[in-house]
Order: sequence, then structure tokens, then C-alpha cells
Amino acid sequence: MGLLLLLWACAAAAGAAVGFGMDPDLQIDIITELDLVNTTLGVTQVLGLHNGSKAFLFQDIEREIHAAPHVSEKLIQLFRNKSEFTFLATLQQKASTSGVILSIRDLEHSYFELESSGLRDEIRYHYRFNGKSRTEVFPYRLADGQWHKIAVSLSASHLLLHVDCNRIYERIIDPPETNLTPESNLWLGQRNRKHGFFKGVIQDVKVIFIPNGYITQCPNLNRTCPTCSDFLSLVQGIMDLQELLAKMTAKLNYAETRLSQLEDCHCEKTCQVNGLIYRDKDSWVEDDHCRNCTCKSGAVECRRMSCPPLECPPDALPVHVENQCCKVCKAKCIYGGKMLAEGQRVLTKSCRECRNGVLVKVTETCPPLNCSEKDQVLPENQCCSVCRGHNFCAEGHKCGENSECKNWNTKATCECKSGYLSVQGDSTYCEDIDECAAKMHYCHANTVCVNLPGSYRCDCVPGYVRVDDFSCTAFCEEGCRYGGTCVAPNKCVCPSGFTGSHCETDIDECALKTHTCWNDSACVNLAGGFDCLCPSGPSCSGDCPHDGGFKRNGQVWTLREDRCSVCSCKDGRIFCRRTACDCENPSADLFCCPECDTRVTSQCLDQTGHKLYHSGDNWTYSCQQCRCLDGEVDCWPLLCPNLNCEYTAISEGECCPHCVSDPCLADNITYDIRKTCLDGYGITRLSGAVWTMVGSPCTTCKCKNGNVCCSVELECLNNN
Repeated sequence: MGLLLLLWACAAAAGAAVGFGMDPDLQIDIITELDLVNTTLGVTQVLGLHNGSKAFLFQDIEREIHAAPHVSEKLIQLFRNKSEFTFLATLQQKASTSGVILSIRDLEHSYFELESSGLRDEIRYHYRFNGKSRTEVFPYRLADGQWHKIAVSLSASHLLLHVDCNRIYERIIDPPETNLTPESNLWLGQRNRKHGFFKGVIQDVKVIFIPNGYITQCPNLNRTCPTCSDFLSLVQGIMDLQELLAKMTAKLNYAETRLSQLEDCHCEKTCQVNGLIYRDKDSWVEDDHCRNCTCKSGAVECRRMSCPPLECPPDALPVHVENQCCKVCKAKCIYGGKMLAEGQRVLTKSCRECRNGVLVKVTETCPPLNCSEKDQVLPENQCCSVCRGHNFCAEGHKCGENSECKNWNTKATCECKSGYLSVQGDSTYCEDIDECAAKMHYCHANTVCVNLPGSYRCDCVPGYVRVDDFSCTAFCEEGCRYGGTCVAPNKCVCPSGFTGSHCETDIDECALKTHTCWNDSACVNLAGGFDCLCPSGPSCSGDCPHDGGFKRNGQVWTLREDRCSVCSCKDGRIFCRRTACDCENPSADLFCCPECDTRVTSQCLDQTGHKLYHSGDNWTYSCQQCRCLDGEVDCWPLLCPNLNCEYTAISEGECCPHCVSDPCLADNITYDIRKTCLDGYGITRLSGAVWTMVGSPCTTCKCKNGNVCCSVELECLNNN
């Protein structure tokens, strides 16, 4: 049945995209919405790739092409309500230029931004994940002066890039944030008022909120497989049904567990109760005669006395009797087909109370009520009405110390506090749940679960330090030098060229013969590496292998693929550097020496709009390397070293990830829906699912490939 539904959904989506038209509420025609026909500054209507729609030339001048508030509001709602969308455009970008095709952003952050860099021949997709900026880079030359069709499709964490109806790239990325802020706006052909100006012609710009929206641009590309969202929606539907079933039977799954034995102490700890001192392992009965208590290592542990199963005869019901812990059988009364227990009342022509199996008439004067008759209700098993909203708990409804009284329309009941379980189905008396023994905790790796009354605590194992309430990370007392990463107590993973418990003694590649010196050259060890020298020998010509041939020792040449770099061969090794620039020379190559370009039109403003850079200047901004070239700013992600570990994370204020051993601390996980988790109710959760911990509204949990990862939101705690 699930497969049939999925196939039907696929067919319906494909039909909606190709054969049956498009729901206008699920798409935004950006050029139409922006009313570019009436915009004069910076854009001009020109001939496009076809005559079926209007095309516009975006000129190389300052402009402000952004959406009106009602368009932004529609866009924000669609992004919040839909998990799949496609951006489509037909464009002709001026060769070797860079610019933003479309940007959806607030004042500080880009939620969806598509950029084409002709300086580096890249297409870049900028987005946000978990409050941090992310960039996906796709090597492709779009800025070549030719017409291209481009489509970027996103379904959960699945990204497809089509250019000219060809699937160029397919990637799994971190799921982009789609909960846009109310201040978000849409910009066409630029990032904001000052940056990212696109130079060229744009036509047929749309955002479509259906699966595989690229089919509307390329109808011949029919889909054969469900999208990630299709499959996840079906699986989530099944999981929702399981969750409903689990909640209905949750109380049946709880079983009374024994408290794990406490670790033996070297010294005896006493307990003080009501002015009396008890020695370790002393036991006593509480004043209400219903609980046995024991002093264990300075802590008082009490457990309600176990009541034997009560099987009453057909003419009796179990009831509580004053000064007794366990219920006893008392004769019941029957009136009008309704059974009444000892002490319960019923209102007939007069008020009657069940006593020893007989309804006895009682005289009771009802107090006057300060409410209208329609706002009066008759409490269960009572004879006098009360006003709606009456506080039954204030009448002395008795609940145990681990349960709470809760008012209903016509009665009060006892409910167990969070972390406690009713005793033999009676919520008047509740006892602590040992989450540690019952495996109902969320303590991560490198922690030990410690049971507490109504809760539990996660303690770090030796050699680890706390990260949050549920997780700990390894601690290296002397740190890890030269860029090493602490992966276990006092154990570092070292970068190439270094070793030692703290990455402190250089690796001698020469002694270990792991070097690559050849041609009779001698290996010389260096800090973190090595060098090759060629002093003498029959094969020590000093020539260098290059491009399938050889360059002679001392030869200098310019790279064919980079006219701005000059290389030389020296003693068997090739050294390359940028061509030296002489700005006093009027014939200096401005392409290789942009710093020699003194024209005002070649200068650039930085992203804040406060600092001016000259052509050729470089700077770092928001984990990106930026460069000013001929008046144009181009930025690309900083290069980070490759890490050989399963889990990585990016610390606050840093740009590059580092290795972590606990998957709960990682932010690079690719979710595998086959690896599920159990929450506090015993409900199976898919990998990637997020929920709130039972009884703790400020604790959010997430399933990460079979690991339950929880964290406390400090803002929520402060507000509550």
C-alpha cells in the first residue's frame, strides 16, 4: 500500500509539473513580480533567448532590484511551508565577470544565494544551516557570454544542479534553513545595494515549490525516482502512526525497576530526618506508615510498601481507608445501574451516601453559589453543585509527595510528577523511575548515567570534560601542538610531519626513508617536512621532471595555464612564484598585477560598505577569501585541511572543522534513516528527527544515526 501511494504521489507531481499545468500559488515569477518593465535605473529590456517572455540587460552600474513587501511575505510563507523548491533562470552572463543571480537574505545572512564567478569559473550556492553560513562550490564556466538555462533543485538535504538540461552535479548537503526571518527580502542580479552586481541578460526567473521543478524548464527530463522528501514523508507518516500506537500503550510498557546498588564508600555517611540521625543502612517506617525508608551513603531512599493484590468479591469495591496504606474491600452500592464505592454520594430526590453497601440519606446544606445556573456543575459522586472552574484540589484532595493534584471539570485526580511512575496503577502514590537502569536516559558517549529522584545526571568519565548536560569531550592537559586534535584523554591526532602524545617531536622522513628525494639527491630533515639537495653523483644532473618531459637545472619558464606564474628548476626541484610586478612600468600586465591599477573605477567597497580596497587587494570576510579585481569583488570559501576522522565539528568563531569523537558534537553527519533511535516514550525516531524531552520543555533531542543527542536551550530556561 505504501509503495502504491508513493507511486501515485510521484505520478501526481510529475503530472502537475508537465501535463496538467502549475498551481499559481506554488510559484513566483520573479521578473513579473518585480515589475522590471517600469524600472529604469540599471536594467533595460532587450531581446532574450526566445520571444515567449521578457528579458532584461543588467548594466554595470549601481541599482536596487528587490521585491516589494507583499512579494517577500509570500516568499517567506512558501519557504516555511514547503520542503522542496527549484530556482530556474535563463541567462547570458558577460564573459569573465562575477555576480549574484538571485539572493534571498536579511540584513546579515543569505538563506538562498546563487552566484556565478567568471574569475574562478565556479557556481556557488550560499545558504545557512544551524545558524551558520554554508557554501557549496560547483566548478563550471557559466560566465562565457553564451545563453544558458540553470536550475537548482533542493529536496531536504538533496541538491541537483542542471545547466542546459544536463545534470551537472548531484550532492547531499546539510539541510538548508527555510525559516526565513520577517526582514528577509529577494534581490535579483545583486547581493544587496552595494555588492554582487550581475552583468548580462536574465530571463525566465522563477522559484517553484514542487518536487523536481526543473522538469518545467526541461520537460524531456522525466523523473524516475521519488525525491528525498517523498520518501521521508511516507516514512514519517508510518512513524507517526507508530507514535500514536506507542503513546496509547506507553503506560503498559513501564515496569518497576530496582535501584542499582550504590558504590561502596570508604566512610560511613549518616542521614538526618525530622531531628533524628540514622546510620548508614538503617531502616525505618515513615509516620504515615506507608513507606519503608533506608539510609544509603548519606541519602534517604524510601519506597512505598508493596500492597498485595486485592481481589474483592462481586458485591464490593477497593477503597482507601484512613490510617491504612493499602486499599481494602468495602461493600458497594448500585443506583440506576451506576456503582458507588464506600463514601461516594448520589443526588436523587435527596442526597444519599454509600455506607456498608446501603444508600443512606444524609442531610447536607449546600452553600450559596456566586455564579449563574448555567455556570454550575455537579461534581462526581457529590450532591452539591459548584461553580465552573472550582478548585477541587484546595478541598484537601490528598496526593503523595511524588504526585500532583490536577483539577478537572467535575473532580480532582492525582498525576505522577515527571520522572515518577504510579504504584500498581494508582497515581496517588508514585515512585522514582531509574532512567539509568531502564535505559531511558540521553547520556552520550564518555559519560556515566547517575540516577536522581525524578531525574538523572550524566557525569563525565575520567579524562573528559563537560560540553553540556549530556555530553563530554576528551581533554588533553598539555594540548595538541602544530594543529593536532585531541581525540581521547591526553591523546592527539597529529598533522602530517609530526608525532608524539602532544604532537611535540618532528617526524624524520629522512631516517624513516619516507621521503621522495630522487636522482642521487640527499634528504635533509626539516620541521614538519624535508628537503632534497643534490650535491654530487653521476645521476645528479639537477634536471626536473615536468609535463611528461624535463626542464634543465636553472631553466625559467612561464606556465601555459597561468600567464601570471613563473617557474624555475633548481637541483631537481621546481619552484613557482607569481610574476614580480613593477608598477612603475607603464606596460605592466594589469591582469597579473591588479595592484598596479590605480583607476577609481577599479576600486571596491568591502561587504560592510565602510572600507575601500584597490584592485588586487585581498581580505577575509565571514570565512571567505575575497579579492578586488578591476572594481569587482569575488569571494570563495577558505580552504580547510582534509581531516581523516568520522566526525567533525566547527567551533564558535572558527572557519575550519576539527575532529570530534562524539557524534552528538558533530555537525557533518549524513543521516542514514535505517539507523533509528528510541525516545523516552519508547517511540522509534528516524535519524535526523528532532523532539522535546518528556517532562523537560527546554531540552531538545535529535537522532543522529542511532545516537540520541540532547541539549538544553538556555533562553528557554531563562524565560521559564
